[in-house]
Amino acid sequence: MSTVAEATPRPLWLDRFDPPIQARPPLDGDRQFDVAIVGGGFSGLWTAYYLLRADPSLRIALLERHHCGFGASGRNGGWACGELGGSTGGTVARYAKRSSHAEAMRLVRAVFDAVEEIGRVSAAEGIGCDYAKGGTIRLARNAPQAKRQREEIDELRAQGFTSDEIRLLDATEARRYLNATDVYSGILLGPSAALDPAKLVVGLAEVVEAAGGAVYEQTTVTGLGPRRVRTDCGTVTADAVVRATEAYTRDLAGQRRAVLPVYSLMIATEPLAADVLDEIGLPGRPTFCDDRHMVIYGQLTADHRIAFGGRGVPYLYGSRIDPRTELNERSHRLIHDTLVELLPPLVGARVTHRWGGVLAIPRDWLPGLAFDPSAGIGLFGGYVGTGVACANLAGRTMAELILGSETERTSLPWVGAVARAWAPEPFRWIGVRSSRRILRAADDREYATDREARAAYRLSRILRGA
Repeated sequence: MSTVAEATPRPLWLDRFDPPIQARPPLDGDRQFDVAIVGGGFSGLWTAYYLLRADPSLRIALLERHHCGFGASGRNGGWACGELGGSTGGTVARYAKRSSHAEAMRLVRAVFDAVEEIGRVSAAEGIGCDYAKGGTIRLARNAPQAKRQREEIDELRAQGFTSDEIRLLDATEARRYLNATDVYSGILLGPSAALDPAKLVVGLAEVVEAAGGAVYEQTTVTGLGPRRVRTDCGTVTADAVVRATEAYTRDLAGQRRAVLPVYSLMIATEPLAADVLDEIGLPGRPTFCDDRHMVIYGQLTADHRIAFGGRGVPYLYGSRIDPRTELNERSHRLIHDTLVELLPPLVGARVTHRWGGVLAIPRDWLPGLAFDPSAGIGLFGGYVGTGVACANLAGRTMAELILGSETERTSLPWVGAVARAWAPEPFRWIGVRSSRRILRAADDREYATDREARAAYRLSRILRGA
């Protein structure tokens, strides 16, 4: 059995391409397009995809600093999950304040549909991304977590969610999905799929390029404004400019406080033997987590590995992004320890890969998008770790806004929801670091005593947008 330190320091998803990913050529001087999209992740690519499907004559440029899928879109947990901002019930309540309960429910169900849409498009376009719509199983593993699950389901029923969409499982039912330790109960979210995110993002880039989109990689954007994008390889002018940079928005001039870049780290095991798979469960490849305050998440891959992660690395002062943080060995060891405590049959499984990346959190924890037709600028922001499905809906909506179409999506209450900036340092660093310590201590207390840490739970709901 290898140690975590011996694992390949590269995302599993990106490491499996044969031949390896080769970046496309950069922009070759000043150019003019109808639409310029900054960022080669899911948001930018879905925007380009739906624009070209609606009007193949459009001249579209997509500008990416590294290669498509280099950032969060190629490094995440592979959850196409029907959640928006990390909390279904809390999301409805928060968006309802911007509109109405009915409109907020319409938004959440549009995200549910985005899970299906990813499967439909992948099949139609021949993108083999190992899509499996098995739902998400979220376990309660102590009494306080089980209590919160009962309260959550009561709240969701009152809001109008059906048992087909989300339901409570007793301990026996929950263990049929995931045979973890100390299971008290579980919640099953139906609209959720596991997939290989890098296969999806790379395949989507190929489809966009085949449809006539110009994809420029190895191109660093140095500034953008109304109808103009400046890069180190030339200037692009366009009728519409879309900023789809997520956590890397902090690298643009004047945007250091726009979103909070938060690191999440992952490991992947070797392919597991059939007897181990039989013991842990996961029939139909549901994604999985538990209800601790400090987020963990996992999936069974199509080749029978467990890919598992958590948000274990503290926020870096000044919203800094440091590639060395992606390979924090101590954090990877903690993630491995958490995995084998959750699923003891994996104690002997070799860890083959370890990696990390950054996600973006807006100050109000509410993902949103906006397009200003007078300036020709579109913005995305802050999926809070639920970007695989949300980016599909956001990109589809952004394309419709650019085209001036009025659809059931363009009036959803997250359109126009752009959060105010985070506090300046050192207040940002103090607040984020303090919150993290409180939530970690709350988890420790609840597991040790089986008593609910009420103050920390209230803080957790605030942070998750509930």
